[in-house]
Amino acid sequence: MATVALAVSEGITLFEVAAPCEVFGVDRGLADPWYDLTVCAPAPVRLGGWFRVDAARGLDGLAAAGTVIVPACRNVLEEPPADLVAAVRDAHAAGARIVSICTGAFVLAAAGLLDGRHATTHWMHAARLAELYPQVEVDPGVLYIDDGSVMTSAGKAAGMDLCLHIVRLDHGAAVANDLARRLVVPPHRPGGQAQYIPAPVGPGREHALAGLLPWALARLHEPLTVEDLARRAGMSSRNLARHFHAAAGTTPLQWLHAQRVHRAQELLETTDDGIDLIADRTGMGTAATLRRHFQRALGVSPDAYRRTFRASAMPG
Repeated sequence: MATVALAVSEGITLFEVAAPCEVFGVDRGLADPWYDLTVCAPAPVRLGGWFRVDAARGLDGLAAAGTVIVPACRNVLEEPPADLVAAVRDAHAAGARIVSICTGAFVLAAAGLLDGRHATTHWMHAARLAELYPQVEVDPGVLYIDDGSVMTSAGKAAGMDLCLHIVRLDHGAAVANDLARRLVVPPHRPGGQAQYIPAPVGPGREHALAGLLPWALARLHEPLTVEDLARRAGMSSRNLARHFHAAAGTTPLQWLHAQRVHRAQELLETTDDGIDLIADRTGMGTAATLRRHFQRALGVSPDAYRRTFRASAMPG
């Protein structure tokens, strides 16, 4: 998956192109080898109404890539370009991992790659995607969906979240977090987190969880409970659960488990600490509890995870 092809077409917006270029197209020395990014287009195209792009390869370059990213559509009211749809379909048939950002999901759907799958796109266009392609299970409320060989994300910044998720899959949590720090973006927003759909908020009003989450992240080694979080936030457990569902698309307990697993990933990659010590440092308590939550979240044991990413970090 180290070869990444970015499929651009006339008139698409700039941000959705810039995010994967920043993540996959700039080697910051975080892993060796880094990705080899190629921009593919049927002809010179104009992005965002301002910039002309002379692509390195035509759309035939998609079939040679391990990962293909389709950043957006020009207009969801138009049929996606037939040559782009065909090239994406051929790349998937050749074994490529196919990724869409924002309305790029319409290209994937037109290629038949989302049939019978869960997928997402920008919440403003989710209803149209579901109407045009009823065989697709459209979820308008999440940031991104990883369905294995096909991944879809919501609009704009959610595309960056999905790109970082891919780096996390390929190179581990430590590399993804380091890259996020370089880009000055959140290191990990889980795909199930809610999209930021407009809601009435008073002027200057801070989000109810803005102070709580950093406080909890600094104390993951402690045996925090939902009641502890509610007490810190100055609200009832039921009210806290409502705020978590609105802001993160999950429950307070599930969020705590996820953050502890992420911290365990980092420690497994970057330290020689034993499983018992990592369980203590992440607030899991016992090695058995850590193994249970880690296996449930990632599908592998902590020991297997450490072997995988320690081996990938060794020079070839």
